[in-house]
Amino acid sequence: MIRHPRKVNPEDDLGFGYQPVMKNQPFINKDGSPNVVRKGLPTFNTSDNYHKLITMDGWRFAILIFSCYLVANIIFALIYMLLGNNALFGRHQDGELNGFWEAFFFSAQTLSTVGYGHISPRGMAANSVAAFESMIGLLSFALATGLMYGRFSRPAAKIIYSKNMIVAPYLENKRGLMFRLANRRRNILVDLNLEMTFSYNETVDGKTVRRFYPLELERKSVSILTMNWTVVHDIDENSPLKDFTYDNLVSAEATFVILLRVFDEAFAQVVNSRTSYTVDDLLWGAKFNPMFNRNDGGQIVLDLGKMDSIEKVELPELMAAKNKEIEKK
Repeated sequence: MIRHPRKVNPEDDLGFGYQPVMKNQPFINKDGSPNVVRKGLPTFNTSDNYHKLITMDGWRFAILIFSCYLVANIIFALIYMLLGNNALFGRHQDGELNGFWEAFFFSAQTLSTVGYGHISPRGMAANSVAAFESMIGLLSFALATGLMYGRFSRPAAKIIYSKNMIVAPYLENKRGLMFRLANRRRNILVDLNLEMTFSYNETVDGKTVRRFYPLELERKSVSILTMNWTVVHDIDENSPLKDFTYDNLVSAEATFVILLRVFDEAFAQVVNSRTSYTVDDLLWGAKFNPMFNRNDGGQIVLDLGKMDSIEKVELPELMAAKNKEIEKK
C-alpha cells in the first residue's frame, strides 16, 4: 500500500472523517448526493417533506400528484355513495355510468370547482361534504401550484460531466488526470470555481483509514463557460498521485470528488454542482476527442453528444521506457 509523505490536513476530509471506503462505495454519488444511509429518524418524518417534493424526479412527482388526485376522488365518491341514492340529484342509474362513477366524476367536478351542473348535492349531509371537498380542492391545487413553481424556479446548475476520468498524455512527456464538463442549458455561467479531492484507503498501524488530498489543477477557475471545460491535474513530482499505478488505485479504492461553484445569470445567484469518480470510472491511457468544430460560416459548433468520445493512447512513461530499451540495444 502506497503511503503519501504529505502531511494530512484534517480540513480536507469533506466531512466524512477517516472512515475507509468499503466495496468501492463513493462518498458522493454521481448526482452529487452524499452516499450515506440515515437511520434513527421517526417513521413519519415531516421535517423535509418540502425538500423531497421539490427535488424528487419529475416522473415520480407527476405520479404522486395524479395518485393523490385519484385517491381523493375515490374517497369522496365512496362518501357520496354511503349517503344514499338521494344524496346526489340528477343521477341516471340507467345511463352509461353506474352510481359509483357518477359520484366519482361529480367529486372531480367539485374538487376542481368546475361544476357542470348536471348533478348537484341534495340535503344537509351531501352539501356539507361537497362544501368541504371544494375547500380541500382549493387548498390542494394551491399547494400543487406552489410545488410546481418551486420545482421550476429552484436554482440548480445543469452541468454535464464526462462519464469517465482519464489519465492522458499532458504537455511534454508528462501525464495528466482529466475529465471535462459543459453546461446543459443555454444560459450564461460565470465565475466558475472548481475543487477536486483525491481520497483513498491507507493502512496505518494495522488500521485502515481514509486519506483526502486536494489536487492542484491547471485551471481551477473559468471566467465564463461558453464551451466545454477540460479539467486537468498535472501528475508531477508534487502530486499525491505520482507514485500510484492503476492497480494501486484499485486496491486503495480511490475516489475523486468534484465540487463546482458558479454564478448563474438566469437566477442571479451562486449555484453548486457535485459529482464523483471511482476507480471504476478511470481510464488509464486515453485522451478526449474534440467536441467542437466550425460550420460553413466559420461559427464554432459545440457537440455535447461527443462529451464521452475518447480514444486509447500510449502514455509518455511507457514511450520513454521503450526509448531507453532501444538506446540500450
